[in-house]
Amino acid sequence: MLDFPTIALFSVACLALTMTPGPDMLLIASRSVTQGKASGFATLAGIQAGTYCHALAAAFGLSQLFLAAPLAYDVVRYAGAAYLLYLAWKAFRSAGTSLTPVTGLRAYSIATVFRQGLLTNLLNPKMALFVLALFPQFVRPDAGSVALQIMLLATVLNAIGLVVNGAVIVTASRLRHVFAGRNRPARWPQYLMGTVFGGLAAKLAFDSGR
Repeated sequence: MLDFPTIALFSVACLALTMTPGPDMLLIASRSVTQGKASGFATLAGIQAGTYCHALAAAFGLSQLFLAAPLAYDVVRYAGAAYLLYLAWKAFRSAGTSLTPVTGLRAYSIATVFRQGLLTNLLNPKMALFVLALFPQFVRPDAGSVALQIMLLATVLNAIGLVVNGAVIVTASRLRHVFAGRNRPARWPQYLMGTVFGGLAAKLAFDSGR
């Protein structure tokens, strides 16, 4: 199995990457602001489950399909963009008009929020290539099962992500309570989520670099 220095070095790399604001952090923060802490953690859980799926794909060599077949990469990329546009459309059409507990923004179930986080991560081929590019640098063929090593690295990445994004979730959910305390009707939560999903869709669709 991997030794401590290797895991420590990988942890430093993951910490630097996780603390850099990106699409996942933006999605988690916006979901926490609009629906609260539980939805933020559910989104994070879905994203981290997706990370394990990408790690499994890398372990079995499936992620290399995106390198060998550009068409497969584009199919997944456009499918992800279409899904995000669908979520944006649903957010903009939400009937909620306030952040108050009684008449608040439509609250999606934890299972729905988890599924959205999972699918958003799975339909992002860049995540698959990220895992394929980073993880092998820390895998040692002479240290046992390569698949187990990759899953261990995925667990380290998710553990660090839980700490960093957990702080983001707590902070963002407090902003929700600040706005809720004002008891003013507003449609900005719908617009925020719609804009976030739409922006992620555009980035995924037009940022084709691999």
